Amino acid sequence: MADAIWSVNSIVKSPPTSHNSTMRVSIHFLPLTLVLGACTGPLDVYYKPGATVTRLQTDETNCEVKALKDVPISEQIRQRPPIYYPGSSICNGAGNCWYRPGYWVDGGIYSVDVNKDLRNRVLTQCMADKGYSPVSIPLCSAGVKASAPIATTTTLPSLTETSCYIKNEDGGFQIISQVKSKQG
Repeated sequence: MADAIWSVNSIVKSPPTSHNSTMRVSIHFLPLTLVLGACTGPLDVYYKPGATVTRLQTDETNCEVKALKDVPISEQIRQRPPIYYPGSSICNGAGNCWYRPGYWVDGGIYSVDVNKDLRNRVLTQCMADKGYSPVSIPLCSAGVKASAPIATTTTLPSLTETSCYIKNEDGGFQIISQVKSKQG
C-alpha cells in the first residue's frame, strides 16, 4: 500500500504556486532590467549644486533611514478576483452537440506596501530640508560621450539646459554641460 502512494506521487505533479512562479520570472528579468535601465534612462537623483557626491549619498541614506523609521513597511496581501470563462457548445455536421462547461481561473495573490508613497514623500521632504531637489538628468549622446574625457563627478556642478550625464563602467557617473555652437 505504501508503494502506491509513491507511484501516484511520481506521476502527479503539483502545479507551482503563483507566488513561486512569479518570483522565478522576476529573478530572471531583474538583471536585464538593471542592465537596460542603467544604459538608457535618465539619472534621477537628488541634487544640490556644490554638494559632494559622498555628502549626497550620506544625506540620502540618513533620510532613507529616517523615512523607514517614521513610515515603516506595511505589506498587505491581496487577491485579484477570479475570472470565469463560460462554457461553449461544440457541434459536428451530423447535429450532435457537446457542451464544454465553464471554469474559473484564480486571479492570483500579490502583496503591496501601502506605506510606500508616504515613505517616498517623507524621504523627499527630508532631502528638501537639507537643500536637495529631485532632478532628472538625460543620458549624453554617444558623440558627446566619445569626445568627453573620462572622469567621475565628485562635486555636483550647476545644471544648465544642456547638462547630461555619462555612466562610467565602475558604476560612477560624470555630469557634463554640452556647449551649444553659435550659428550664423
